[in-house]
Amino acid sequence: MHHPDRTLGVVDLSNIIKAYDVRGVVPDEFDEEIAQRIGAAFGAFVDAGEVLVGHDCRVSSPAIRDALIEGITSQGVDVRLIGEIPTDMLYYASGALSLPGVVITASHNPAQYNGLKFCQPQAAPIGADTGLQEIRRMAEEGLDPVDRPGQVTLGDVVAGYVDHVVAATGAEGISGLTVAADGGNGMAGVVLPRVFDRIGADLIGLYLEPDGTFPNHPADPLRPENLVDLIALVHEKEPDLGVAFDGDADRAFFIDDEGVPLPGSTTTAIIADWFLANQPGSAIVYNLICSRAVAETVEAAGGLPVRTKVGHSYIKQVMAESDAVFGGEHSGHYYFKANYRADSGIMAMLVLLRVLSDAGVPLSELRTRYEPYAQSGEINFEVADKALADAAVERVFTEYPIDRLDGLTVDLGDRWFNLRPSNTEPVLRLNVEGPDAGAVADLVAQVTAIIKEEP
Repeated sequence: MHHPDRTLGVVDLSNIIKAYDVRGVVPDEFDEEIAQRIGAAFGAFVDAGEVLVGHDCRVSSPAIRDALIEGITSQGVDVRLIGEIPTDMLYYASGALSLPGVVITASHNPAQYNGLKFCQPQAAPIGADTGLQEIRRMAEEGLDPVDRPGQVTLGDVVAGYVDHVVAATGAEGISGLTVAADGGNGMAGVVLPRVFDRIGADLIGLYLEPDGTFPNHPADPLRPENLVDLIALVHEKEPDLGVAFDGDADRAFFIDDEGVPLPGSTTTAIIADWFLANQPGSAIVYNLICSRAVAETVEAAGGLPVRTKVGHSYIKQVMAESDAVFGGEHSGHYYFKANYRADSGIMAMLVLLRVLSDAGVPLSELRTRYEPYAQSGEINFEVADKALADAAVERVFTEYPIDRLDGLTVDLGDRWFNLRPSNTEPVLRLNVEGPDAGAVADLVAQVTAIIKEEP
């Protein structure tokens, strides 16, 4: 792809450059020319001699990678190409080598999408307010190449990554367990066998072969239909734990020994408890739609619970400010101070295995200590006017304590709800928690009725 030495035409990239990353359909929204432009902008922005580049297994990733590297090196910046990797391996390498980096992935999106996630050295996030808008502006205007292009070298960080995740989670202490793991034909399969070679647990693999067409099911374990095969495998093989990874393996969803999924809040509380046993008095970050049980678990263990808005850039920032050892989101993102505050599905899995190994009871029994309440799960409402619907709900509940950290949170004593606008879709998201299923259903019905009354 040769560009004559002239300033490129201006393009508009507002539709693919989002709050935290770049994402779009290939080639309609995101193609090689755009990848080259964004690469040049990233190279000019980071002010580093060398950057890391990795990619997932999507069919479009090699071509996007080559164009992106052409852009980065056009600004005189060297590239260390670390190959086909899960996203958390980019964060590890960025921390261990103190280099900025980019991974080509569209995470859990369908096969026709691709995208980019960026970070500064030490895996510091690059989002809308930390440079992504500046990268967008430079990419839209286009940058001329400098006289001496950067060089590309190959680097392998897998062995270092495996050492890192095992050491950071005490995983050498795991013994006598079996795990069923669904890689969703994404990037988890690149490292899982290597990790299990190092620990006292057996791996029953499902869809571990990376395949960018995602032939078995979409690599989005948030959707229950994508857990069906794993749950069937758990019933058949009776492992101690089931785990499903998303496409780029930074998120993980867990299934207990009876085939019942764990809410993200339960996983967050269990992992937080383990960290507090090992590092007493630490801060633990959790987002505001997590169960109340998370903060109660942290307090009972002598830790400091820190409540945040939803979204990984906030979590990482608050973890840095509070020096938190661990952070969890209800959506299956788990963040580790030991991983440069970045998320890792594999590290979350290893901590759960360590807990099960030490506890000597099945997960189906262990989890009950962390699940005193009933939860609605996330309920989405398509509304014409999000602000109007929010105000209507608030009017009904004015006598109760209300907070505005992220949307509307109302505390009704033994039950509570949060209603917040989606950052990505024209919907309001409702989460309700209460003492039992009946109380939750009543409150869901009450809030739903108010929202539906709005024109």
